[in-house]
Amino acid sequence: MTYINILRPLRPRFVLFPGCTRFPPIRHAAQASACCLRGSNKPLLQLSAAAERPFSVPVKVWSKCLSSRCLSTTPPNEGNLIYIGSMGGVVRGVKFFSYSTSLATLFLVPPILLKTALAVQGLAVQVAFCSCMSFFTFLTPILLHLLTKGYVIRLHHNPDSDMYTAVTYNAFMFEKKTVFHQSQVRVPSVSRMFTTFYAGQAGLLVNPDYFELPQDYNHLMGYDKPFSFSPDHIDPDRS
Repeated sequence: MTYINILRPLRPRFVLFPGCTRFPPIRHAAQASACCLRGSNKPLLQLSAAAERPFSVPVKVWSKCLSSRCLSTTPPNEGNLIYIGSMGGVVRGVKFFSYSTSLATLFLVPPILLKTALAVQGLAVQVAFCSCMSFFTFLTPILLHLLTKGYVIRLHHNPDSDMYTAVTYNAFMFEKKTVFHQSQVRVPSVSRMFTTFYAGQAGLLVNPDYFELPQDYNHLMGYDKPFSFSPDHIDPDRS
């Protein structure tokens, strides 16, 4: 037995067969339930001529527009972030490993001296052993700090005042900020391994490839200034 559901005018009419659940009117025949397609080769949906004509149903769409804000953890006086060092995590990890091994050595050396044969050896042997352990205990962290103290992990630039803020690590692995003006930047005449430029008396190391914009690096180094062959412009400190 066939049940015929007659909809209101100007809406699609379709035929429901036994076993099919009733579903709300739809606009296109492709959205019909798959259960009505079983066991029948005849078209199950018959659209009326009025339904075939295009018609639109007014739908009110509520849009919720969220106001977007540029959130930044950088203080306004530091300016824009123009450089991020790629080796900041490596530098901090190496220094932490060096400090931890040095502290472990300080706790292990006294028991070794007391519980081994070194305690009964001569003074010269004990001095040689302590000197060797002190070399790796104290000199290695100091050497690592001297080599990495100028590595810049972040660099900010304030275009209004032309001030730079370089963030580095101090001896205790805390962030240290060095503020300087572009006029204080001095490029060494001889390239050095761990120094790209001097900001006053502090030597800083940056990688030109990690600047977001190449002109930021050129402005930092003063390469965008007009070139002059005058000795005073080449070396401003020379009297």
